[in-house]
Amino acid sequence: MPSETAAPVADRGIDPNQSFASVFVTPPDGPMLHVRSYGPRFAAALPVVCLPGLARTAADFHPLAAALAADPATPRHVLALDYRGHGQSKYDRYPSNYTPFVALADLLAVLTEFKIGSATFIGTSYGGLLALMLAVSRPAAIAGVVLNDIGPVIELEGLLRLKLRIEGLGGKIPIPRNFEEGAEIMRWLLHKDFPKLAPQDWIAFARRTWRERGDRLVPDFDPKVARMLQRHLEHPPAMWSEFDALARVPLMVIRGSNSDLLASTTLNAMLARRGELTVAVVPDQGHAPLLVEPKLIRRIAAFVASCDLSARR
Repeated sequence: MPSETAAPVADRGIDPNQSFASVFVTPPDGPMLHVRSYGPRFAAALPVVCLPGLARTAADFHPLAAALAADPATPRHVLALDYRGHGQSKYDRYPSNYTPFVALADLLAVLTEFKIGSATFIGTSYGGLLALMLAVSRPAAIAGVVLNDIGPVIELEGLLRLKLRIEGLGGKIPIPRNFEEGAEIMRWLLHKDFPKLAPQDWIAFARRTWRERGDRLVPDFDPKVARMLQRHLEHPPAMWSEFDALARVPLMVIRGSNSDLLASTTLNAMLARRGELTVAVVPDQGHAPLLVEPKLIRRIAAFVASCDLSARR
């Protein structure tokens, strides 16, 4: 059984008393994984599983996860994963294990531990690719999918920029002395992608990017993760067959209007390939939309509720 501890957290726009449970799961062949568990574990509504970006953590989903779990009409169990080498999960002594295939195996181990047979998956960037892979390896697990700024085709120019950003945060740019400096670094890196963020938004962004260790900040992921990007994602294959595996389940695609990773042409091709597809374009945001605005959270919540209805048919 996974171990569990209370972990109260607060994010901008969220009740500071809102809490989640920190659950630790040990996969058969890897280091201990950390999972945020929100809401009632045995709710009647389908659970939701949130999968972050490559160098991101479960903290990115806090406003959304808290809102879905506390929905007065349909409270539900929501999980948000820290991949191995991220957040509160243990680092892998073998960096070669930072691959999509190992991450998929870890995800399956988490689903098994929580006895989740079917769920709606919300995947940001790399997390969306894992959802596409899951659609092939275990299609019965998927009741619906939200792809946040990712699709079957990844733009190489955007991928190069993402690679440089991750390498920079992993040690090629100075580590900030405090979160205020971290906010300035994030603004310097991303202000063209997110031109409308307020100072407090950049502070929140920094707090989800670095963590405190003693009297200094460190990246909230293993810097060796950048090597995985170098080896496995430099020439990513198109994933149209994985996309087609989602043909019978509800699908929502979120795109940042400034995104250079999910092109509008790819989104149009996705629309043409299947009859029903919910689309949300987030203005003034790039890769990847932050999933914190109340209007967007309401749209995602409505889509997630529709997956419950679809699963009952």
